Formats: sequence, C-alpha cells, structure tokens
Amino acid sequence: MNKTKILIVEDESIVALDMQKTLMKYNYNVSNCVTNYDDAIKSVKYDRPDIILMDINLGKSKDGIEVVEEIQTFENIPIIYITAFSDEDTISRAIKTNPVSYLLKPFKREELKSNIMLGLYKNKTRQVDTINKEYHYLGNNYYFDNKNDKLFYKDLAIKLGSKEILLLKILIESKEEIVSFEELESRIWTTNTISDSTLRTLIYRLRGKLEYKLIETIPNMGCRILVNN
Repeated sequence: MNKTKILIVEDESIVALDMQKTLMKYNYNVSNCVTNYDDAIKSVKYDRPDIILMDINLGKSKDGIEVVEEIQTFENIPIIYITAFSDEDTISRAIKTNPVSYLLKPFKREELKSNIMLGLYKNKTRQVDTINKEYHYLGNNYYFDNKNDKLFYKDLAIKLGSKEILLLKILIESKEEIVSFEELESRIWTTNTISDSTLRTLIYRLRGKLEYKLIETIPNMGCRILVNN
C-alpha cells in the first residue's frame, strides 16, 4: 500500500525538518521539502503530492498563497496553510483558495495530523453519508450534534476544543445574526480579560475546521454563521 505523499513548502529549515520528522513518525511519505515558489511548482509537476503543507511567508519568493493560486491552475490538491500570520487581509486571501485548514504557529503535532487526515478525507470521492439527519445541518456536508457537542463532516467526527464548541454553539443559536466580538468574548471567557488576537485566533481555528465560507467575519463588528449554504 502506497503511503500518502506530502509536500512541505517552508522557508525555515528547522521548522521544515521538525514537520518532516513528525510526518514520518505518522507513517506519511514526505515527497519533498522546498522553500520557494519555483521549486514548489516544479515539485508538484514532477511528483504530484496528495496534500501540501504551505507556509505563507517564503522570504523573497512569491508568498505561499501565490504558489497555491498557480498550482490550482493545473492541479487540485488539498492545501493546509501553516503560518504565523493571522491578520484579516492574509486570511481573506487564503480563504479564496479554499484550503483544508489554516494552522497558526506554533501548533501541536496531533493537530497537524488531524488536519492532514481531514484533508485526505475531504479529497476522497465518497458518497456514503451515515450522519443522523436529526443533527443540525450547517451546509457543505457539515453537521453539529448539539446533544453531544460534536462536529461532523459527512460521517467523520472533527475534534473541537471546548472554546471552539462554545463559539460554534453561540453562532448557531444566533441563527445567522451577527454576534459582536464583545459578546463573544464575554460569553466564552466570562470574567477573564483577553487580547484581541486571542478571540481572532479562536475564530480562525474554527473556520479552519469548517468550510471557511460557513463563518463570516465582519471587521470591527463581529461574525455569524451562514447556515445551509
């Protein structure tokens, strides 16, 4: 049985090496590690990977989003962005390429593995759907089990953290109405004071586990879930 081939596009050698070791530990095949636009395009054309781990900041090269935009003109390969960037502009550009997820550095190794599994699963042409139709349908084959606080993509359970669950439940309850950032902060963290980036990161992490277009963020206002797209 052939191992899943993964291309790493990362300009920091230490980070790339750590990811490579982690992937090998999980029995994946790292087809190549490259650091720039040109080498990434060549690698995809020469040895088509099953999934791509894409850093966004590639130094003096074109950035990772531009690399993905070019790849998508000739191949349809699941993309996982791995980056330290969490600003709205970068996220908005990345979303347009429809990535599997958007992991913010630093991330846990188990989180990387689960995102790769989700990407590979989404890429299969599976038609079987064993989800209980009584679950709350979010759109694009995503369901939320309110009783057990579980998110599913078709019949695949997607692991959520406690705050991700709470955020999703608040948005579902709002029935597509905008929930302000202030309300989200007060309901999720109650008496604790947090930085703006903490809530923003939580929203990005949840969006990364759904289709990005299912949750809309409105700058300086809040966000809402767009159910049944």
